[in-house]
Amino acid sequence: MSILHHSVFFTTVNHIKDLPRTNHPEIAFAGRSNAGKSSAINVLCNQKRLAFSSNTPGRTQHINYFTVGRRGETFGYLVDLPGYGYAKTPLAVKAHWNELLGIYVEQREQLKGLVLMVDIRRGLTDLDLEMVNWFTPLAKPIHVLLTKSDKLTKSLCNQTLFAVRKTLTEIAGPWATVQLFSSTNRVGLEEAGERIGGWILEHKIDSTPEDA
Repeated sequence: MSILHHSVFFTTVNHIKDLPRTNHPEIAFAGRSNAGKSSAINVLCNQKRLAFSSNTPGRTQHINYFTVGRRGETFGYLVDLPGYGYAKTPLAVKAHWNELLGIYVEQREQLKGLVLMVDIRRGLTDLDLEMVNWFTPLAKPIHVLLTKSDKLTKSLCNQTLFAVRKTLTEIAGPWATVQLFSSTNRVGLEEAGERIGGWILEHKIDSTPEDA
């Protein structure tokens, strides 16, 4: 059983000062609005509504933390970042989110890896590439999930997979990997779960009473 199956909601953060004061590893989930981020988190954690999937893109503009652990011990956190790229998001909200994201990504030492959701029908967009370029200098791994792969034929899925892998190799080299994924058909679920769980276990520290 994946360690992600023991995930529970921990806290919501809207300001940097409210980030959890722990040393446990954090794995961030990012992607465009409607890329299937919430659905992916839910299926990876074997739960139906752990991460809230809004019918209104761009609605959620805060950071959600989910604890990963087992038998009362905290191993790390999954960090659900707000979806980006929704044109109707108010400018003030976008500005607040950009500042929050920038500080979190650039300064959060506990951040150990990024899972980037990309709708396979769109491929890597300019905003996705901006995220990859932003994260690569940190020398931390990026794993791209090509979501909604059930929407395309096997041939088209493989073509997109090859093209995205080529682009990521050119930009991020060994720091970036990519796979096919579908929350609906559970495609790539085991591979993604093992990779994300492996990142957490690689950096796992002993829990303290405050973290338990």
